[in-house]
Amino acid sequence: MFFGFSIIDIIDILLVAAMLYYFYRLMKESGSLNVFIGILLFFFTWILVSRLLQMRLMGSIMDQLMSVGTIALIVIFHDEVRNFFKRIGSNRRILFLTSYFARKNEDDKNKEMIMPIVMACVSMSQQKIGALIVIEKEDSLNEIASTGEAINANVGQRLIEAIFFKNAPLHDGAIVIRGNRIVAAQCILPVSHNLNIPKKLGLRHRAAMGVAEKTDALAVIVSEETGAISVAKDGKFMLNLDAHKLEEILSK
Repeated sequence: MFFGFSIIDIIDILLVAAMLYYFYRLMKESGSLNVFIGILLFFFTWILVSRLLQMRLMGSIMDQLMSVGTIALIVIFHDEVRNFFKRIGSNRRILFLTSYFARKNEDDKNKEMIMPIVMACVSMSQQKIGALIVIEKEDSLNEIASTGEAINANVGQRLIEAIFFKNAPLHDGAIVIRGNRIVAAQCILPVSHNLNIPKKLGLRHRAAMGVAEKTDALAVIVSEETGAISVAKDGKFMLNLDAHKLEEILSK
């Protein structure tokens, strides 16, 4: 112990700093950074008034606001709070132990659907046919799938190309893939309002980012304008992918 601090106090401060930094990143990605800064300013003002200066009247008012405000913040930022715990639970180090024994069986199943998706995307890229493919992981996409037309067919290159053909009735929207089955087509995705998305990326990319922010799904995009293949995953874009890189991402 030195200067009244123990090792526990130092760990406590570091954990709080790490948590604040993590929330800062989440708010910045979701375009709510100004709100996060405002919350921090209110929090430090509350500490100053209630704890340091010990203003009884003002302190009691702010105490009430803090107790009610906590519930209000959870309601307002339920998506960000959900993403916070989802990212903790989906951390690779944590999932490694739980997925180690099941990995071999999953790899065999994944190979059956990966190559048809890759080949379809490469073919549509060459023809500049726009496409949006959402692959379900742990989080259920039933709500999104219910917005489209039920397909319930095996994943196949020709079927994917037929769905997104420019004159096909189901080419608008996204297809949802669960396991090695195409669950639905023409699905409506939540559009991301992230201000950091480059303006050159269109609505199809924003829809892909929307589902990648709210779920752990992986979204593959083929640009109708450029033919470029991209992937949205964990709230981030991987742009301008070739067939080898796309296969590698899907395999992981």
